[in-house]
Amino acid sequence: MLANRRRDTKPEVAIRRILHARGLRFRVDYRVLLTSRTRADIAFTRWKVAIFVDGCFWHGCPIHATQPKRNSGYWTPKLARNVERDAQASALLRQNDWTVLRYWEHEDPEDVADDIERVIRARQA
Repeated sequence: MLANRRRDTKPEVAIRRILHARGLRFRVDYRVLLTSRTRADIAFTRWKVAIFVDGCFWHGCPIHATQPKRNSGYWTPKLARNVERDAQASALLRQNDWTVLRYWEHEDPEDVADDIERVIRARQA
């Protein structure tokens, strides 16, 4: 599991490139709350918007998630815990007045960037 990246995944970098080209500035791999270990993939701290780009396997995508056949006694609870932790992190951030946006790695980066930009521009107004 050492080869699994925590940051700078291909979908995340693609989204960041588009956002940056559109003039939006953000933090990367940002620890949103000091009381939590949660780190947003992209964070707009001024507008309190935290963005997560979740991997289909690791976070239980309803379309692409698969259940491992080998060592399922280990993997099934681990993957279920990831989904549970995501929900807890989102709830904690919302309690602290953050807007949480979650996207899957298979979503089109342009569409994701459009959605993020719409939220940020609305907050700027």
